[in-house]
Amino acid sequence: MTERTLLSYERYQPWKRVIEAGFWIVVTGVNCVANSITTLMELRRGDSSIQAWEPAVWETSSAVMWLLVVLPAMAWFTRRYPFQWGDWRRQLARYAGASIVVCLVHVVGMVGLRVLAYRTQGMTYDFGPWPRELVYEYLKDVRSFASIVLTMEAYRLLLRRWQGEASLLAEPDEGPPLEPVDRPERFLIRKLGREFLVAANDIEWLQAAGNYVNLRVRGHDYPLRSTIAGIESRLDPRRFARIHRSYLVALDHVASIEPLDSGDARVHLRDGTVLPCSRRYRQDLRTRTGAEPG
Repeated sequence: MTERTLLSYERYQPWKRVIEAGFWIVVTGVNCVANSITTLMELRRGDSSIQAWEPAVWETSSAVMWLLVVLPAMAWFTRRYPFQWGDWRRQLARYAGASIVVCLVHVVGMVGLRVLAYRTQGMTYDFGPWPRELVYEYLKDVRSFASIVLTMEAYRLLLRRWQGEASLLAEPDEGPPLEPVDRPERFLIRKLGREFLVAANDIEWLQAAGNYVNLRVRGHDYPLRSTIAGIESRLDPRRFARIHRSYLVALDHVASIEPLDSGDARVHLRDGTVLPCSRRYRQDLRTRTGAEPG
């Protein structure tokens, strides 16, 4: 890992959402225009009486549903339930069910938009027999669904490689491990083909993020594939404390605890970071750190 690599990743962060949204807008827009033109050309070859604006309405209504409803929902779903090959049967069933929901939402929404568009022209939109048309649309949508999932997962993998991804040290093939595997003192960080070790003592706090836990080390986050409870059980309880269902904190980095009227608290760290603390962990944290109220 080089400082240049870290800086390039940090410079990307303010533009991340703009670039992500721009990518899907461009892809969906290009697909919409291309499909509108090719559909109109095919209809004109058959001497259809369809007006030129109708294919544009069909494709635009579909694109609007993908952009405003389906894609944001899929981004949330794939973050919440990332596909894991270790449990592929269950995952495949979950994703198959999600593809059906996506198709239904997409079709119902786009048909509604088409009905409204046709009414503005004093016309009636006929979708056709729903059972047959839903099957037809699903065969198209499931391919789009799979392509979008693959694109999102590939992008997230690239980001993790760029950012750096943490893992626990494995037991060696031969001989005893150099340190306890069940209570790791160091974590292996892989970043763009390079590997380096981070001491557990260098971790400032940890945050759950789906099937990952982000390790905060000197201002940088490194995702570790684990649950927050799983990693909590392997960290030294003398050094780390649970403060929230999604957070662990290194006790040496706690500067003060600010109680709130709700019974919860805010944990102020020495570098100025503020983390949430649930009421169930508040008293234990104060006892263990001896921190004065902020």
